Amino acid sequence: MRIDKYLWSTRYFKTRNIATNACKKGHVKINGQTAKPGREVFPMDKISVRKNQIDYQLTVLDIPDSRVGAKLVDIYRKDTTPKEAFEHKELLQYSKEYYRKKGMGRPTKKDRREIDDYLDSPEENDS
Repeated sequence: MRIDKYLWSTRYFKTRNIATNACKKGHVKINGQTAKPGREVFPMDKISVRKNQIDYQLTVLDIPDSRVGAKLVDIYRKDTTPKEAFEHKELLQYSKEYYRKKGMGRPTKKDRREIDDYLDSPEENDS
């Protein structure tokens, strides 16, 4: 089975076209080598898929005949993605959320309260 069709049928991508484009961009690797969309997949192949800033690691267990239901996906692949990858994504999300460049306009209400709390801190009043 083609790698793009396999990733679509095991529900890593919503459409086959998106899976094909991911392969063309080099986000999919089979056994450490970048895979074109037409590359064949066989049982026990190791697949690495970069999606949403996470490197998913898969092992092919079996080849499905067509797209499978979400509950049956584990029959056809084994997910060996390390938990650190998901934690790294969460850290990136938090850092982007709280990051504001200097000179980007007025402070938000939350920023203003933090500034007020800092200025009214008890360390200043002790002296």
